[in-house]
Amino acid sequence: MPTVDDILEHVGEFRFFQKQMFFLLSLLSVLFAPVYVGIVFLAFTPDHRCLSPGVAELSQRCGWSLAEELNWTVPGPGPAGDAFPRQCRRYEVDWNQSGLGCVDPLAGLAANGSQLPVGPCQHGWVYDAPGSSIVTEFNLVCANSWMLDLFQSAVNLGFFIGSVGIGYTADRFGRKLCLLATILINATSGVLMAVSPTYTWMLIFRLIQGLVSKAGWLIGYILITEFVGLSHRKTVGILYQMAFTVGLLVLAGVAYAIPDWRWLQLTVTLPSFCFLLYYWCVPESPRWLISQNKNAKAVKVIKHIAKKNGTSLPAALQSLQPDEEVGEKLNPSFLDLVRTPQIRKHTLILMYNWFTSSVLYQGLIMHMGLAGSNIYLDFFYSALVEFPAALIIILTVDRIGRRYPWAAANIVAGAACLASVFTPKDLHWLQLTVACLGRMGVTVAYEMVCLVNAELYPTFIRNLGVLVCSSMCDVGGIIVPFLVYRLTDIWHELPLVVFAVVGLVAGGLVLLLPETKGKTLPETIDEVENMQRPRKNKEKMIYLQVKKLDIPLN
Repeated sequence: MPTVDDILEHVGEFRFFQKQMFFLLSLLSVLFAPVYVGIVFLAFTPDHRCLSPGVAELSQRCGWSLAEELNWTVPGPGPAGDAFPRQCRRYEVDWNQSGLGCVDPLAGLAANGSQLPVGPCQHGWVYDAPGSSIVTEFNLVCANSWMLDLFQSAVNLGFFIGSVGIGYTADRFGRKLCLLATILINATSGVLMAVSPTYTWMLIFRLIQGLVSKAGWLIGYILITEFVGLSHRKTVGILYQMAFTVGLLVLAGVAYAIPDWRWLQLTVTLPSFCFLLYYWCVPESPRWLISQNKNAKAVKVIKHIAKKNGTSLPAALQSLQPDEEVGEKLNPSFLDLVRTPQIRKHTLILMYNWFTSSVLYQGLIMHMGLAGSNIYLDFFYSALVEFPAALIIILTVDRIGRRYPWAAANIVAGAACLASVFTPKDLHWLQLTVACLGRMGVTVAYEMVCLVNAELYPTFIRNLGVLVCSSMCDVGGIIVPFLVYRLTDIWHELPLVVFAVVGLVAGGLVLLLPETKGKTLPETIDEVENMQRPRKNKEKMIYLQVKKLDIPLN
């Protein structure tokens, strides 16, 4: 009996229907970008200082400029190791007293400003930026800065839990139903987050959004790869991820036009409700229907595909079977991922590379938000380099292979992070160039680990291997906000040093993996264990066959 791939060769592997589905499902990828990295704009932290009652009135009476007001009323740099004293400390002075003059008003209180008592901010902060962010509205600075880390970690925790559960739910209840459920919950929680009255409610809705948003993105990826033919699956997968890059570019423009975080959140969330129309536009996956023994419904979907593509389904191909024949059933377990030497090595290296890719990708974006330059242009330019990164993958994976471009990408990302530490701050163009180079490297590495992960495991533990290894991506996402925001308190460039180390180590570890270019997916554990030495065995086999064939001819 024919498989779905056999039928798609007749009705069209990537024709009108598949192109239409690719466009519709790619919109999911576009709107996933604000959830994944929207913290850069939603939680932008501007320059700030303690709000001291009476300072504004004194400044107005004396006609001070902003620079003069800061010079007379805000403490200077504190002792070494005291992070941002000007932003988190204030003079414990009653600025409403009448004896303060307009020239060095503190001179009468102490011979030296450093002798004046300094304490934490008690009346809030003044922020030097137009618009608003969750940082300025909920005062997530100084002693409360950890709450900003928790905000981004919550969405990554949601990614982790949601991704673990999506495999079961999509296989149990179908791709389409699961997709529509995640769309509805994601859109609703995004709107509720935008109108949340307190930080706690905002955090809860952010967590819920994380639970379903990445799951919906993954279901879209699964659907589009199941609709197209085998020869187009890799390219479509890469293009689906490029749609995410389009979302980054759109996000930069929308954030520039809407500086208020609540309106920005609403603007990037409300279009998601339109995806509920997919109930009438996107059919269920025929591959899933066949796996559930719903062959009649699968044939109906395939006939719909053929009609959209302007072809017909031959009667001889209307008897369907799953793509993989059911043989001896093997029950996978987590121990299978570490039981044998080569698979254990693959698991550990892939887990580390998933973790590294997430830390570098999200970390570089978050660190950019702290750079203090034009965040909108920097974000836009660094997102643009993801297009040539995808082109590099398409051009190299079937020509050069997977391993060397993947290792080189990690090394380039790590080296760029290290170079950024020593790049002069007054050469902004050079800083931006190095940052874009690092972003390109980590984008290639990120997309490459997605591609290679499934190629390094045998069939019966392939899904489990991808699930376990890729979960480290979300673990990295949980850690990276604390890594970026807390290390910058010690030294602004310290996160880049950490990124450089983990990137360079990842590049070296990739070279320990076998090359998978031109190889069929392994079916058994023995095939994986022998992936490093197939050529030698094959040459010996051919040599023996030639010798045996030559003997009867004499």
